[in-house]
Amino acid sequence: QVQLVESGGGLVQAGGSLRLSCAASGIGFTTNTMGWYRQAPGKQRDLVARISSVGMTDYADSVKGRFTISRDNAKNTVYLQMNSLKPEDTAVYYCRSERLGMYYWGQGTQVTVSS
Repeated sequence: QVQLVESGGGLVQAGGSLRLSCAASGIGFTTNTMGWYRQAPGKQRDLVARISSVGMTDYADSVKGRFTISRDNAKNTVYLQMNSLKPEDTAVYYCRSERLGMYYWGQGTQVTVSS
C-alpha cells in the first residue's frame, strides 16, 4: 500500500512563508524521485520542484530563489519550503513519487496567499 500524506498548507499573506511536508510509506523512498506539483482552478497541474534520490533538484522558473525542496530519507519525508509567497502561488499542492515509470500522488493540500 503506497501512501503519500501531505501537510502544512494554509492561508498566508503575500510575502509570508509556509513549509509543506509529504510523508511517504509503502515505497522505496530512498531510490525514488520526489516532486511537488500545483494546480490552480482552471489550470493544468504543473511541476513546482523535484528532487532525485541523490539530491539533484529542479525548479519551475516562477519559484526559483523562493522555494526550496529537500528530503530526509531517514524520515521518508520530502519538504517544500516556500518563502516570499505571492497570490499567484495560490493552488492545491500535490506530492508525487516516481520510480521505474510508476507514479503515485498525494491527496493535495491547499495553499492560499492573500494580497
